[in-house]
Amino acid sequence: MFLAGLFIAEISTGAKCRNALIHSGMDGMPKTEIKLVSSNRQARHRYEILDTVEAGICLLGTEVKSLRDGKCNLKEGYARIDDGEAWLIGVHIPEYVAGNRFNHEPTRTRKLLLSKRQIRRLAVQTQQQGLTLVPLRLYFKGKVAKIELGVGRGKKLHDKRESIAERESQRRIQRERFGRG
Repeated sequence: MFLAGLFIAEISTGAKCRNALIHSGMDGMPKTEIKLVSSNRQARHRYEILDTVEAGICLLGTEVKSLRDGKCNLKEGYARIDDGEAWLIGVHIPEYVAGNRFNHEPTRTRKLLLSKRQIRRLAVQTQQQGLTLVPLRLYFKGKVAKIELGVGRGKKLHDKRESIAERESQRRIQRERFGRG
């Protein structure tokens, strides 16, 4: 079904079904498909996200196959800038079930693919006190694995409580507005 130049398709990966958005190419854009593998929902609760950036990842073959199965955990991961290179640390991609003895280590350090300008900008931002690089979501853009990183500042307990109270009040306003409460 075509809607305003977009085609919405349902892609099944084993037992899981995910929605993907495919550009039809009618508006001059090449066909791209975004398939979400994993998202870090706790990151927006724990950190105040100030800026985001999209990066590629250097992966092994068994890691790509495991990601295509929808298996990944971003919860304990973070990124670091060392010697002009960006590294992803602590992201758990489980071993590929059908892999052989050359399977990958699940929590190995992976190199992030960013331009020098982006690395310099992130290095300057993370050198400020209290800022860190947090993985927000991992997805396939076409055939390439990408990760969205956020520059975040850790929230204090009272900040978390304020954001929860604000979210609940917004929900209450929406319910009253549409007569559901």
